[in-house]
Amino acid sequence: MKNFLLILIALLSVKAAAQTTYDFTVKDAQGNDVSLSVYKGKVSLIVNTATRCGFTPQYTELEQLYEKYADKGFEILDFPCNQFGQQAPGTMEEIQEFCQLNYQTRFPQFNKIEVNGDNESPLFTFLKSQAPFKGFDQTTKMGKAMHGMLSRQDPDYDKKSSIKWNFTKFLIDVNGKVLKRYEPTEDIALIESDIAELLK
Repeated sequence: MKNFLLILIALLSVKAAAQTTYDFTVKDAQGNDVSLSVYKGKVSLIVNTATRCGFTPQYTELEQLYEKYADKGFEILDFPCNQFGQQAPGTMEEIQEFCQLNYQTRFPQFNKIEVNGDNESPLFTFLKSQAPFKGFDQTTKMGKAMHGMLSRQDPDYDKKSSIKWNFTKFLIDVNGKVLKRYEPTEDIALIESDIAELLK
């Protein structure tokens, strides 16, 4: 109960203190501080990633989005995370090499973080407060599979805003406002449609 109250207070204080993603400073892949205010005026997709996940091939789709829209004011911010099945092992150098060799990624990749729990990134605390979990689309095979796996681990998983798995995505507008959350099972075509609409 005490831990729950502390997390709730932290969530409320972060929400009150930070109005946009631009209020946060994160570490780049080399460990240097980067203010997300450098992305002011851009539409961004923030993603927690992993290199040994069933969803890892989504790097191909993400890079295609980046190539198509980067010169129109679009950015992808990649945050590796090893919390789900230990599927992002290795050093940042190894992770970067893997992504560049296998998926030719060019979008910014930041230092490995945690997205849930006591050591979670304040950025992701904020993202979750702005766009809580709304469930998987269980009309799809992958949506059903994710729901089945997670509900076996925790029957109440769907009542929590926590990040559920690798490749959860948050859409950020040009003002740093969190507009939408996409679970890893979301069709990339829908995400692209939302991005294109914002870039008009």
